Amino acid sequence: MTETPLETPRAWAEFTDPAEPGQRLRVDLTWLTSRWRCIFGAGCPGIDADEPDAGCCTLGAHFTDADDVARVAAVVERLGPDEWELRDAGLEEGWQVADEDASTTRVVDGACIFLNRPGFPAGTGCALHQHAVAEGVEPLTTKPDVCWQLPVRRLYRDVEVPDGTTYLEVTLTEYDRRAWGPGGHDLDWYCTGSPLAHTGGVPVYVSLRAELVELAGEQAYAVLARLCEEHLLAVGAVVGAGTPGPDGRLRLPLLVHPATAVAAASAQDCRSCRIP
Repeated sequence: MTETPLETPRAWAEFTDPAEPGQRLRVDLTWLTSRWRCIFGAGCPGIDADEPDAGCCTLGAHFTDADDVARVAAVVERLGPDEWELRDAGLEEGWQVADEDASTTRVVDGACIFLNRPGFPAGTGCALHQHAVAEGVEPLTTKPDVCWQLPVRRLYRDVEVPDGTTYLEVTLTEYDRRAWGPGGHDLDWYCTGSPLAHTGGVPVYVSLRAELVELAGEQAYAVLARLCEEHLLAVGAVVGAGTPGPDGRLRLPLLVHPATAVAAASAQDCRSCRIP
């Protein structure tokens, strides 16, 4: 399956943050109600075709601030050699690289230093993520901000209205390949626009609840979740929503993420081809 176009119609909702009257949330309902899921280790081709087992970990993670670095540093101190394959190299030579413009995790042999490679007894994947799972805590408490937020993108904008008042607009949307910067178009594959990754059992606003609460707050998430539920009810009320019409065009593209629609149509085709 090829990736769906980046420029597609979307459904958005806006509301005042219940906990912060001076800001408004602008949420991408098309993305938040999509069936995207992370398929790392389950068919993910990787953003670099030469490193398919690395998923999106072929690049060093950029830290957002000192608190971000400190959180990861605290976890590094607790990681044992049975959890982190490159622990010796990380402790002896350093696990981050800093310059005047940015601080990132080191890249070793084509991937982030925290990535456990295939064959490691603890399993393939991020050592920071696996540590969180083993400890029974949310991975957002152990991983760099950019890693746990992906593929949700949070943006800020100061808005001035005609009466002279202002408010802070907080947007929650899809972190598509363009969000990586100009280099995003050079990625060999990317998940958010690929039907391969739109096979989740629940919508994004449910599967990424912890991350969305961290990004927006409990009260704002409650409103966001209700809007997503109402959006899905509207989609379900329309027969054939998200499926191709007689002319081959998707019905109501404003309601359904195109990659989710293609994945659903493909699944339906597979079911119809099965022999009873």
